[in-house]
Amino acid sequence: MFLDLDTKLLEAVKEAGFQTPTPVQEACFEPALDGEDLFVSAETGSGKTAAYLLPAFERLLDRDQGEPLALVLVPTRELAQQVLRQAKQLGRFTDLSFGIVSGGTDIKKQIELIERPPQFIVATPGRLSEIISRDGFDLSSVEVLILDEADRLLDMGFSDEVLSIAANCMARMQTSMFSATLANKALRGLADELLDDPATIELNATQDKHESITQQIIFADDKAHKFKLIQWLIENEEYKHCAIFCNSKEQADQVHRLMQQQNINAGILHGDRDQKQRNLVMSKLRRDEVKVLVATDIAARGLDIEGMDLVINFQMPRRGEIYVHRIGRTGRAGGKGLAVTLIEAAEFNLMASIERFLNQRFDRRRIKALEGFYKGPKKLKASGKAAGSKKKKKDKKGEKTTVKKKSKKAK
Repeated sequence: MFLDLDTKLLEAVKEAGFQTPTPVQEACFEPALDGEDLFVSAETGSGKTAAYLLPAFERLLDRDQGEPLALVLVPTRELAQQVLRQAKQLGRFTDLSFGIVSGGTDIKKQIELIERPPQFIVATPGRLSEIISRDGFDLSSVEVLILDEADRLLDMGFSDEVLSIAANCMARMQTSMFSATLANKALRGLADELLDDPATIELNATQDKHESITQQIIFADDKAHKFKLIQWLIENEEYKHCAIFCNSKEQADQVHRLMQQQNINAGILHGDRDQKQRNLVMSKLRRDEVKVLVATDIAARGLDIEGMDLVINFQMPRRGEIYVHRIGRTGRAGGKGLAVTLIEAAEFNLMASIERFLNQRFDRRRIKALEGFYKGPKKLKASGKAAGSKKKKKDKKGEKTTVKKKSKKAK
């Protein structure tokens, strides 16, 4: 399949070490090269970035400089930087020009950049919308629009910005949307707005994803018990890098302090960290100076760290799609990974809901040295959720009586 590409791209593909296309690349190349719109469900680490970059490059080769031709919208500046790096790698033997428009950088410098706009732009919707409104950046020449992690773009509230940006592009352009799942109603609504008779590619149903990742849960009594379990996992599991996910900035700070108290060299990413701090953490991770990263979901979106083979969920995420994104940090490109989620009693039903969403049952794991009192509910409903005990009410004399359901009379 790579043989369908221009020799300039083939040379870069070979230098990057790509031997055969991944399933998502194989599925996307033909319709993308034919100019079709795409609506793609692809897990993180599947090779999806190259799946949309290479066909776009093939289309734009030998074009004149001076106007933007392709635009990739991503939810975070970290992902924008990663996409830009891979774009430069795969386009290094072409004459294409590349640029980035994202937060965390002086907006005046980015406005100067677009005065001589690159042909291929990677951008976050918020900053690009700001530049359009301030400087009137002309996108009418953009003929390829790609939304990467489209579900996260919606989660972060960028729907209006995405639609506005798309309206500023060429009237008839090729548009592609890539997402972890296509089941999101809002996502399908956005697809209806932007895509024209797209080739829908859903390589794996959600429940078939991440076969290379071992997914486990460990029951915990409380937060203090979870801290002990995290410390044990960090000290006893084998990994190159580990990510610990928390549902809030406050929780991430607490876990990070625990790492420091135990002399574990860990970085932290959440919404209160400025761009300089974020860049420093990412740099240390890539240089292996830091092996453990504590993060919230928004801060960690789009992270691509080589050797992230252990993911720990300090808390069960609130939705199945978020869980899929979290564990997708490991097991990338078919590699092996381990995802461990720590579950208190109050989280059991949420965990059961996510098992149903994935149509799979997580492995139950016990660490003998740290086994707690909570071992899961005694009884389960057919849904897999915990079955509550029968409620009791007091009779007129104050005695408790069990409420019994009335049996239906035979007809």
